[in-house]
Amino acid sequence: MEYPKTKEFIMYALNNLCGEYRKNNSISPEYYERYQVKRGLRNSSGSGVRAGLTTICNVHGYLISEGEKIPDEGRLVYRGIDIYDIVNGCLNENRYGFAEVCWLLLFGQLPTKEQLDTFNEVLIEARQLPPNFTEDMIIKAPSKNIMNKLARSVLALYSFDPNPDDCSIENMIRQSIQLIARLPVIMVNAYQVKRRVYDHETMFIHPLDDKLNTAQTILRSLRPDKNFTEEEARLLDLMLILHAEHGGGNNSTFTTRVLSSSGTDTYSAIAAALGSLKGPKHGGANEKVSQMMEDVKQNVKDWNDDDELCNYLGKIMRKEAGDGSGLIYGMGHAIYTLSDPRAVLLKKYAKHLAESKGFGEEFKLYESVERLTPKAFIEQKGVEKVMCANVDLYSGLVYKSLGIPSDLYTPMFAISRIAGWCAHRIEEVAFEGKIIRPAYKAVLEDKQYIPLSKR
Repeated sequence: MEYPKTKEFIMYALNNLCGEYRKNNSISPEYYERYQVKRGLRNSSGSGVRAGLTTICNVHGYLISEGEKIPDEGRLVYRGIDIYDIVNGCLNENRYGFAEVCWLLLFGQLPTKEQLDTFNEVLIEARQLPPNFTEDMIIKAPSKNIMNKLARSVLALYSFDPNPDDCSIENMIRQSIQLIARLPVIMVNAYQVKRRVYDHETMFIHPLDDKLNTAQTILRSLRPDKNFTEEEARLLDLMLILHAEHGGGNNSTFTTRVLSSSGTDTYSAIAAALGSLKGPKHGGANEKVSQMMEDVKQNVKDWNDDDELCNYLGKIMRKEAGDGSGLIYGMGHAIYTLSDPRAVLLKKYAKHLAESKGFGEEFKLYESVERLTPKAFIEQKGVEKVMCANVDLYSGLVYKSLGIPSDLYTPMFAISRIAGWCAHRIEEVAFEGKIIRPAYKAVLEDKQYIPLSKR
């Protein structure tokens, strides 16, 4: 066979090599049932296969009675404390809560005032990036996608760590605190460089202010004039709290635990988690919601007409509209049934800001999608399904109200969830002690080796 020239190789691969793969590779769907393979590590009921134990977080969304799944109000519990109590506690005392949540997840108990004050000082001190890091690792190698840049930057931090491979609890806690503090700075700097290189807009990299917390720092760093309101910062702090942790079974956290079980370093484990979170079936879902809602806004003439909106949701489900997936993004969850507490809290506290920023009608449209999707599902599928809005439905609109660009929707998720990732990494290394190694059933047929001259 005469192979094409290098510049033609891509088309050759598409036209020939992909065909070769499809011709020689297939797995019959029937095999999955025959060999009782739990695809996606899910039981037939939809619940996750139990792979370990944790004291970090519990996610509750239903009850099991006599083998049947009974819908229930959602609960999210950090280290035994309900998320509603955490949020209300901070609001009642008129203070920010993300640092407190980071402490709680890492150490297992709420901090005293003295401990929290010291921890805030440590986070501010740890926020500074290594010398020339922004210039060498971010400015000189810009990326269109901020999640990829975060992963690359986390891996690069390995080179600046004097003791990167030490998996002692003391060392992992140090690394965790540094990553929690540094990732927001890396995110904003990477976005500013992306703006300059790919969007041809002005780049702003402001010096850090050592009097500000994480939410305030992000807003100040993103804006040319460095100005933000207290309401904006409080709402972003709430977002960080709600996204900080969600149990050991979600894809990115499980990724962290899988890599940690092998004995690898903290930076490798967290970079892998970032790669997982980027996926549209996981952390990237909030961007999918925004894209879907833009499509709805353009194609539904009267946002207050329930029949028109419900009919269009049906078109999306029939794959006649939207991205062709048939999914109403932001609706339904693997665990939550009657409610997602994160969405409940976000919806409650985001409405005023959305209205004040001119997104009041858009907020009502989101509420209508939440209300009408179960009805559209019955009309299209012929069966009733209990479903609720998940946190992704409203998070994109909240970020939009805060002036945060869509490029940062998933990265914002990451800078919050890193607290949970680090807590699970430490727990996996400290207590599990075995490399995670599930089994795959081989369904290949024996074949004879054929000499090259006879193929």
